[in-house]
Amino acid sequence: MGIFLRMCAIFLGIFAVFQFIPTYEKINPEIDSFLEIKAPKNVMQIFKRSCYDCHSNETRWPWYSDVAPMSWIVRRDVVNGRRALNFSEWENYDEEKKKELKKQIYRSVAFAMPIPQYLWTHPEAKLSDDDKLIIRKWASGGSGYMHYEVR
Repeated sequence: MGIFLRMCAIFLGIFAVFQFIPTYEKINPEIDSFLEIKAPKNVMQIFKRSCYDCHSNETRWPWYSDVAPMSWIVRRDVVNGRRALNFSEWENYDEEKKKELKKQIYRSVAFAMPIPQYLWTHPEAKLSDDDKLIIRKWASGGSGYMHYEVR
């Protein structure tokens, strides 16, 4: 058996073992429509297209979310995304938390979100300049800018 075939067999063996490593269960908790964020239709369309897979209980789990090692990355991103901000549970946040989350949304749409590895497989989620403007206007209460306190 040639070196190439041995390397392929080793790789396939490791890949097969990866499939048996337990990970976070793929779940979408039940949704209570009273807790979901209420925003204008154009804002909600952007959120649902570009944010909801990681930041809500309405994750669309792609086929590769069942195949390690991609499953580990997808599930980690969903868990961390929901922990940081969950649009499905928006009304559980107090007003101060909502205000802070809106500031984070305002900042993150400019450069950080959606994350690049998500865009590799979901190019439709990329935020256009108009999308960013719409979200920033919503997050800022219509003013288009945010006041930040310097600490």
